[in-house]
Amino acid sequence: MLLFDDTRWITLKGGYHIPYDPRPALLRLEDEESVAVAWEELWNELHHQGDIESASYAAVPHLVRIYSTKSKIDWNFYAMVSIIEVERHKKKNPSLPDWLAEDYFRAWDELVKLALRDFPRAQDDINVKFIFTILAIAKKKLKLGALISTLDNDAISDILEDHLAWSQLYDEKR
Repeated sequence: MLLFDDTRWITLKGGYHIPYDPRPALLRLEDEESVAVAWEELWNELHHQGDIESASYAAVPHLVRIYSTKSKIDWNFYAMVSIIEVERHKKKNPSLPDWLAEDYFRAWDELVKLALRDFPRAQDDINVKFIFTILAIAKKKLKLGALISTLDNDAISDILEDHLAWSQLYDEKR
């Protein structure tokens, strides 16, 4: 894992293809200080209209490390990591640097354990959706994971009603 005192952080680029150092935002997440502000910054800087860069990849192991110490389920974590992984496969984005690959994939192994830990406790739609996204991607079902991540309840209802002729979902009746 790229240590926080490594000078390579200042050479990394974010989703805008300009230098971005995510360490301050990651530290705010870790210290549970201005968490909403930290997530807003990470969403704005690590991913922009499908673009990611080296800072996005370098942040993933730290996001997993930080989140593994938290007990509260946070969709931001699962969504951010899943989006970075989906976008990593697009030709327009740079490849995962060799020097980050081992830590990045090790983080994904840990991420699956976290998703399985959190799934029984996940209640709201957004947390369940992004945990499903992580699990699909981890099973090498990238297209399914990407699809799950983009669907909201209205889109799911439209698909079920328009294409499968469902008028009401079973879980709504329970």
